[in-house]
Amino acid sequence: SGLVLVKNPHLDSMEEDVLYHLDLGTKTHNLPAMFGDIKFVCVGGSPNRMRAFAQFMQRELGLAGDGEDVADVCAGSDRYAVYRAGPVLSVSHGMGIPSISIMLHELIKLLHHAKCRDVTMIRIGTSGGLGIEAGSVVITDTAVDSSFQPRFEQVVLDEVVVRSTELDKDLVEELLACSRDIPDFPTLIGHTMCTYDFYEGQGRLDGALCSFSSEKKLEYLRRAYDAGVRNIEMESTAFAALCGLCGLKGESCRFHLL
Repeated sequence: SGLVLVKNPHLDSMEEDVLYHLDLGTKTHNLPAMFGDIKFVCVGGSPNRMRAFAQFMQRELGLAGDGEDVADVCAGSDRYAVYRAGPVLSVSHGMGIPSISIMLHELIKLLHHAKCRDVTMIRIGTSGGLGIEAGSVVITDTAVDSSFQPRFEQVVLDEVVVRSTELDKDLVEELLACSRDIPDFPTLIGHTMCTYDFYEGQGRLDGALCSFSSEKKLEYLRRAYDAGVRNIEMESTAFAALCGLCGLKGESCRFHLL
């Protein structure tokens, strides 16, 4: 039916579902009226970037206003920012797997309660590139962990649950086709490696702690490249796993800064 799925039987017995970190709820807000026509959700780390993206989409879609009037739908919360431009929702998720996971749980429930159909979710943002030209855009075909495996490990109670991180292959090709209209940015398809840390987890030598040599770092990054990794960040495995489990077409596009 194209509906966004939730896989939690306990929700049916709840009198009200409070989306705490979004400052929304099923009793306090008419979610179908507010969000029922959403078709695309773009998520990224920074509230300011996602506001700028919503303004850009408002202009691109020819909507009324100059974009400066774009308001944070969830202004009552200081955790995440949510903007909309017509059928496009632009949402910040902070940094790292714990932050994006909290946001995605509540965002997916929002889309479910709003009875949204055929929603496409795209993760946009920056990342560290691996063996690619600075300024490139990486379209993720598979999100992998620090061992280059396509999996997301989540500790549930005292059990390690392993979930798939496969992304929508048709959407990958659609986005690559779209990139041909924007020749300013080299665009490629590759694996995205997701880590739990910005410094040691990504092989950086400039953190408060460093337990490896520069030679060991380079050897690890060479193995990552040989495994198909083209960029490194901290959210993609959680994003891919939750989108896949809840019936959302999901994709991650990352801009390589350095």
